[in-house]
Amino acid sequence: MNSIPERIAALRHAMQTHRVAACLIPSADPHLSEYLPEHWQARAWLSGFTGSAGTLVVTADHAGVWTDGRYFEQAQHQLEGTGVVLMKQKQAHAPEHLTWLEQQLGEGAVLAIAGDSIAAGAAQGITRRMAAIGARLRTDLDLPGMIWSNRPALPRAPIVEHPLHYACVSRADKFSRLRTSMRKLGATRHLISSLDDIAWLTNLRGSDVECNPVFLAHLLVDADDGATLFVDRGKLNDTLVGALAADGIAIADYATIGDALGELRANDALLFDPNRVVSAVADAIAPAARRIEAANPTTLFKARKNADELAHIREVMRRDGAALVRAFRRLEERLAAGMTQTELDVDTLLREERSAQADFVGESFATIAGYQANGALPHYRAMSEAHSTLQRQGLLLIDSGGQYLGGTTDITRVLALGPTTDDQRRDATLVMKGMIALSRARFPQGASGPQLDALARAPLWAGAMDYGHGTGHGVGYFLNVHEGPHGIRQPAPGGALVPLEPGMISSIEPGLYKPGRYGIRHENLAVVVEAEQSEFGAFYGFETLTLCPFDRRALEPSLLNPEERAWLDDYHAAVRAALAPMLEEADLAWLERHCAPL
Repeated sequence: MNSIPERIAALRHAMQTHRVAACLIPSADPHLSEYLPEHWQARAWLSGFTGSAGTLVVTADHAGVWTDGRYFEQAQHQLEGTGVVLMKQKQAHAPEHLTWLEQQLGEGAVLAIAGDSIAAGAAQGITRRMAAIGARLRTDLDLPGMIWSNRPALPRAPIVEHPLHYACVSRADKFSRLRTSMRKLGATRHLISSLDDIAWLTNLRGSDVECNPVFLAHLLVDADDGATLFVDRGKLNDTLVGALAADGIAIADYATIGDALGELRANDALLFDPNRVVSAVADAIAPAARRIEAANPTTLFKARKNADELAHIREVMRRDGAALVRAFRRLEERLAAGMTQTELDVDTLLREERSAQADFVGESFATIAGYQANGALPHYRAMSEAHSTLQRQGLLLIDSGGQYLGGTTDITRVLALGPTTDDQRRDATLVMKGMIALSRARFPQGASGPQLDALARAPLWAGAMDYGHGTGHGVGYFLNVHEGPHGIRQPAPGGALVPLEPGMISSIEPGLYKPGRYGIRHENLAVVVEAEQSEFGAFYGFETLTLCPFDRRALEPSLLNPEERAWLDDYHAAVRAALAPMLEEADLAWLERHCAPL
């Protein structure tokens, strides 16, 4: 089955054999990760669409991928000629996939979703929706797995200790804090399946997921003492197994988590997050055990970086910023010398310069280097078979990041490679005005990201423009570049309003995309800090962490008001002070030139 139509046909045959009317294949693994090991990329294998967000739905006479505006052009291209159609999400009068299924399925119809690819909470909700139309959900059938004969094996990368110097808090102290929360909730046991929670709690790191230093595992924690890490034992050396044992952590085979949950007894009260544990695992919980469904305490713990972690992050930002200055200077000089440079060369330059930095581990996501029209694709990735050659004109959008032992970076800059148009400079400045507005914001204790999102969009809205992605996401500490529970995005019906708290790191990244022409996104990372106390209570703000100049040649300074100009000048002064001691000669001259006051 080398072609997409052959794979869809095989899936339909399996559906017919098992009397299934519709099969839903989400982008998920048994840990509900955003980025997946190849073993669980069934949606990509079946449809050909490789974006990180999307859902494939197949019926007897229809196959469609639902995805959002970040991926419309990519999906349209990758799905062409496959028989799988693009179904646009978050568009007026366009039904979401579950609404569409409710319109298609009738009495007695069966919808199949592999139980290891859907959250327990989501499965419960779909079960209720199907029951309302007389249909039913089955999660005990992995139909894609049945036909995927050459399915990639599970990753087996080694697991390593995150040195305490960088981890900042010992395993024992983290487990003690967790157990205090467990006892407050009345839990005797706690199941964790989310990989970044497990990595943070155990002070371990791996590389089972591209660009994310995590490893495949489940963790079962006792409230009084002891824990079991369900993981491939071959990934751990004997020294590490001994260190874990000294902290009361036993090792069990990754595949036996269901057996352990099935052995729980009536006096066990199991805490787990139904939105972070898949249906197949939750279904294995012994019926006698009492369930406590609540968010993992560690999710909030790791989101609030402590003073020691922030000190490491600030140092990492200096190293990362210096690497970017060197890379951007080299790119600029190559173009000036008439050398041919492509989007792929940008990726190589960034990797070379970051790799020269102390404690660099790898990239935090695949670099996005989009020149002109490619910049209008928010999640574009240049490939050897499809990329653009840079010219000495227009805009180059570069979104990249690094994983360091002392933190994770994520930054976007838009470079003017030569002459730019009035529209380009105007649009880049409107996006900058939104970034500055949010970066300067003061907000009361208890405020959430969705309450602040409009600050970044207002300058664009005033010009009847907008962008189709969130304004900010949480960022891990040498962990996933996308981290919850907080985020800055437009309010959604029923969406959680997670308060922004001191120590939480978020990206601030408004954008604007004009298909076929250019894209703009400015992005810094910022940490929530205490700002002031007044008669109205505590107020917070943001401290910008990212250190790298913006290319002012892409801006129209006359559109900035005095407060905005002052913010940009102050930012560049801080960048110059932080990075100058790390740079010499041509790199230092480049920095000075790009950090000069407006």
